This record gives sequence, C-alpha cells and structure tokens, in this order.
Amino acid sequence: MSKHTIVVCDHIHDAGLQILQSTEDVNYVYAADVNKTELLDIIKDAHVAITRSSTDVDEKFLNAAVNLKAIIRAGVGYDNVDIEGCSKRGIIAMNVPTANTIAAVELTMTHMLSCMRKFPYAHNQLKIDRVWKREDWYGNELYGKKLGVIGFGNIGHRVALRAKSFEMDVVTYDPYIPSTKATDLGIKYTTNFEDILSCDIITIHTPKNKETINMIGFEEIARMKDGVVLINCARGGLYNEDALYENLKSGKIAMAGIDVFIKEPAIDHPLLDLPNVTVTAHLGANTRESQREISVQAANNAIESARGIAYPNALNLPIDESKIPSFVKPYIELTQKMAFLIAQLSKSELRSINISAEGEVSEYLDSLQTFATVGILSVSCEEVNYVNANFIAKEKGIELTTSEFSNHSGYQNKVSIKITTSNGVKTISGTVFNDDVQRIVEINGFSLDIEPKGKMIIMRNQDVPGVIGEVGKILGSNNINIADFRLSRGKDGALAVILVDEKVSSDILKKLDSLEAAIAVAYAEI
Repeated sequence: MSKHTIVVCDHIHDAGLQILQSTEDVNYVYAADVNKTELLDIIKDAHVAITRSSTDVDEKFLNAAVNLKAIIRAGVGYDNVDIEGCSKRGIIAMNVPTANTIAAVELTMTHMLSCMRKFPYAHNQLKIDRVWKREDWYGNELYGKKLGVIGFGNIGHRVALRAKSFEMDVVTYDPYIPSTKATDLGIKYTTNFEDILSCDIITIHTPKNKETINMIGFEEIARMKDGVVLINCARGGLYNEDALYENLKSGKIAMAGIDVFIKEPAIDHPLLDLPNVTVTAHLGANTRESQREISVQAANNAIESARGIAYPNALNLPIDESKIPSFVKPYIELTQKMAFLIAQLSKSELRSINISAEGEVSEYLDSLQTFATVGILSVSCEEVNYVNANFIAKEKGIELTTSEFSNHSGYQNKVSIKITTSNGVKTISGTVFNDDVQRIVEINGFSLDIEPKGKMIIMRNQDVPGVIGEVGKILGSNNINIADFRLSRGKDGALAVILVDEKVSSDILKKLDSLEAAIAVAYAEI
C-alpha cells in the first residue's frame, strides 16, 4: 500500500498527532522541533504539510516542497502563507477557521460582561490596590439592552443566542444570509445598518476584507447613541482605531472590549492608556479545547486532502468565493466526498457524470460539477485537480452534464450524482442540515442517513432473515468491529452500509459476497 507523507512543521495538540500516527496509509513526519533550514530538506518528500504561524510558507519553502499537494494552516489566519505562490504550483492551501468558534464566542461574552460591569478595573482595585470601594463600581445589566450583531456566521449567531439567554433584544445585520437564518432563531434581522447603529451594544463578527476594513469609523460612531459599548473579538481594523480612540476619550463610546488590533503585538497601543477599555492579547482561540479541535481538524483535513477526498476550507480554489454563499460551501465539500465514494463502488469504465440539484444550491451547479469530477477521477487518476478535471474527463471521453430539478424531495437543498459506467448506473444523493451537518441520504435508490466519513462496507442483498447475523459473524470472526449499521429496504431487496473500525481485506469481502443472500458487496473509505 502506498503511503501519503504528511509533515507537521509546527507544534499542534497531541490529539491531531495521534490521528496521523494511527492512520495506516499515512507516513507521518514530525518536524516541529527542527530548524527551518533543516525543514527544507524534510519538506521535499511531503505530499501534505501542516503549519502554524512559526513556519513561513514562502517561495523558499514552496521551491523545496516539490511533491506538495496541499498545505493546512492549523488556525484561522494565514498571513504567513503565500496563497498566490501555492496556486501557481497547483498546491491547495487550507486553513481551519471554525475550530475556535466556541472559544471566540465565549471571549466575546466575557468582554461584553466586563465592559458592562467594569470587572477588570474593580478586580484590580481590590486585588492589586487593596482598596474596598463598592461605590466606585456601579455597572449596567445586559438584561433589556439592545445588541447589534454585525455578521451572523458561525460566531455571530452563537453570540446572538447567548445574548438572548440574557434576555437582550438582539438584531443582526448580514446581507449575505437569508433572513430566515436569523428569524428562525428568534433574532431580528435588518438590512438597514442604522438599526445596528442605534443599539446599546454592538459586536462585530465579519471576515476582514475590502468591504469590512474600517466598517465602523468616525461617521458611523457619530450616528450611534451616546454611551454605546463596542466589542471586537474578530479582526483588527474592522473598527477604525483612530475613531475608536477619539470617541472613547470623549465618552461618546462608554466602553470597548477589544481582543484584536491592526498591528500586533499591540503593547504600545494608545487604546491601552484609556480607562474605559477592556483588552486581551488576541486570545480568541486560546482555550485548551479549541487548540485540541484545531489539531484534530487539521489532521483529518490533511488526511482527506492527501487521499484526494476533499479540501475543506480551501483558500485558493478555482471559484470566486465572494460569489459563493456560506451555505453552499458544505454542499461543495459533500459533493466531492459523495463522488469519491460512488467511484469506489463502480470500478469500471466511466462514460458519463451527471450532477443534479434542487433548491437554492442548484444555482451553483458548475462549481458542484467541478468538485464531483475531481472526486470521481481522483480514485483512478493521481494528477487530477480542480483546474484540469474537466479536461481530463474530456480526454477520457467522459460526458459531463448538469440538471436542475424543482424541489420535490422534501429537503431544502439536495445534490445528486449519477455515473454511467460499462457495468451500469449508480447514484448517490446528499444534503446538509443546520449549515454544516453533511449527510448522504440515498445510494442507488435506497434511502439512508449516513455521515460521509470512515471505512464502510456497502452490501446489496436479498431482503431475507438472517443476513445481519451472518454479516456480523463473518466480521466478528475476523476481528472487524462494527461501528454502525445502516439498513434500507426497498422493493428490490435491501442495502446495508456497515461502518467499521478496521480496513476490510479483499478476502473478507469475498466471504461476504459468497453469502447466499448477497447480490453485491463493495468496500469504500472517505
């Protein structure tokens, strides 16, 4: 079995390292403790690299990494990664943007409460100055206050829900989401930015780009109510720092809670001199839980990208991400995973690939088709990528088509893949629940509910008694542990998807296939 070499260039939590160490088809190389010159020698053999902020993925690094397919930046920021240089060399660059979600949410609430109750200053007076003066610290309650949440993504919507539990009046502004995403949670949604500026407290949770830099400046603050409280645990520069300083100094802004600055470390920043600011040193991801999750996600993403299954949170894919709503991205990833799976179930000459969709996601069929084609061809073609996938398909005489259907399945959005091979037709469908919960819901006409992940046996059989017991006996006698067993019944028999903990050999598959009730047996990994 050929192995994928994954090099860990910087320190990550042990949980991710253990995943890499225990994965059979991974040659794991730990290089976090070597100097960066020595790393250039090590990286030449890497198929995937995992980095953090200590390793610059620059021209020197990329020139040395001659076999690199993908790079994982284990964290949110990627300023130290030459994205354009990666793209020129056909290297997919990824980050891990959601692993610190809860940590950032809770830090936001910490700053909000600290600003309202002036907690750090009251703490210092007693703890450091040893002064007991309760009369100095009359704060304000969150209860009944109006909170404006700018950006209603992973972090923003969780902040809003926690604010609701404090019985705050919450309104959000995010032109890139359907209003129902907020209103279904009992959050007011507005397209009028003035509704945000009229709030008692404003917190911002947007990416940093041309549209959001200095989103709140002198003019916007002038239109806010006197005594407003501002929170920024997202990105430095979303609030204009000069405007923030001047208005905090004048008292127009009563308090500000700031975790991020334009230039860091910000040890000499003027905001640190003001008595109405709570500050932290970019601690949004600094919890033990988030560091563990960052490591786990980075390791799993590295394995998936090494195998060509998926490239989660890719930063340089050949699609205009500014035109792709956030709800579409999990469908793109799911589509590639489903394609990778269905290709493993049909090891025969491929003649056509059809991608169909229903719901709003159908507007993005071209992107879905590209990812499906990569997923299918990567099973048999190592050199396939997002740029050349359609060309390779054409060279192989594979017809690529797309179809849009009216929403009739009961799912808000659904993506389906149909491949035609020399041995017949196979289909697979999937959907996404709650923004990012990916599920396969149909394989070859059988309804199921499967997470697209893991080692699985797909068995088509006659719907007769005793099959499950016989399957369990064969797997048990070969020390194969069953993690989950999903069964779907139809007029033409039954389909079982059996998730297992260990890789299944061809000999075991032959034993399953020899069962009297078996029609077809296959093994796949995602």
